[in-house]
Amino acid sequence: MSGDGSQGDTTQCNGVKNHRSALPAAMFSRNNVSMWSVLKKCIGMRLTEYMEHTYLIQKANTSQDSIHRMKCVAAFAVSAVASQWERTGKPFNPLLGETYELLREDLGFRWISEQVSHHPPVSAFHAEGIKSDFMFHGSIYPKLKFWGKSVEAEPRGIITLDLPLHNEAYTWTNPTCCVHNIIMGQLWIEQYGNVEIINHKTGEQCCLTFKSCGMFGKELHKVEGYILDKSKKKICALYGKWTECLYSVDPATFDTHRKSDIKHRKGSTQSNNAEEEPDEMPPPETETVQVIPGSELIWRISPRPDNSGKYYAFTSFALQLNELDAEMERVLPQTDCRLRPDIRALESGHIDVASAEKNRLEEKQRMAWKNRSKSNEEWKIRWFHQGPNPHTGAPDWLYNGSYWNRNYSQLPDIY
Repeated sequence: MSGDGSQGDTTQCNGVKNHRSALPAAMFSRNNVSMWSVLKKCIGMRLTEYMEHTYLIQKANTSQDSIHRMKCVAAFAVSAVASQWERTGKPFNPLLGETYELLREDLGFRWISEQVSHHPPVSAFHAEGIKSDFMFHGSIYPKLKFWGKSVEAEPRGIITLDLPLHNEAYTWTNPTCCVHNIIMGQLWIEQYGNVEIINHKTGEQCCLTFKSCGMFGKELHKVEGYILDKSKKKICALYGKWTECLYSVDPATFDTHRKSDIKHRKGSTQSNNAEEEPDEMPPPETETVQVIPGSELIWRISPRPDNSGKYYAFTSFALQLNELDAEMERVLPQTDCRLRPDIRALESGHIDVASAEKNRLEEKQRMAWKNRSKSNEEWKIRWFHQGPNPHTGAPDWLYNGSYWNRNYSQLPDIY
């Protein structure tokens, strides 16, 4: 395994297992083109970062009111994309058959994901509460569109959250993610599009709009929408920023506030700089979310650690994801991405080793594909299978339930 095995700084809290607070080495500058060409292909968000705000699921479980549960689920859906703020590197390129597990008893869940397809790239995941109080599962296979200076990732795949205690299931899809200035200039991210969360038991819906930044950047990061009952009546309004927070308020109050805000903007004088590039990062607003009187705070993002800028804009949770200790290494399957030599080398600051290992792994994957093609051998997906989503009927990837039996015989040698 490449790298020095160092896991960075760790913290101890009341006898609970240590979790690191830093990576073994700081990130490299994008100004160095050769280094950036490797980094942009290796560093980014893992699907597991969905689980950073698992407490919102647990909060929903304890509520006896379906509208309040929908608020919590909506906040969870918004918080799931918050980790991408300032994260402009391309996500890890998973190899076919690569897996990742995370067992966090302190946070009340365990997670397994597998790269189930290479062309097109599809990642399937399944998380469940330690107390069997929820199941969260789905698949991610974004459709990429290149627009000159930006790349847009349109989400495909259904996200499902089951709350057995309430016999409820919620489904939704993520908003579109766009990274600007991929050729030159300052990289920046925006999320936009409509997200519809459906409670399949009650018929209630949450319709959210992730707003594009607009010409003057006034809408950057904003998200707003309504929770509707089964007859489409507005029950409450939601608003905030996916990078920051989410509030709920009475819909009539929200509509009045929004009309006043639109009127104020139309009355204000705005000057458009004709020389300004449309992809330029909008200037940061001096104000955060303007809280409407009578609003209820549902979710607020945790502050990032002081050293986040040195470590790929990771949150404290993300810094812990690639930890590997001796006890863990004894039980992990050989396909777990913690064992990938290129990522371990990169994380430890060994950029040349990381680049060489990355090329070796990709060539090994190509040769394996050629050999299977010659022998008509089909790739065996280990932990998931294709089937209809139990709530929407749409094609989905479903967990087969056997990963945690720890029977890892006959796994492929992908590293």
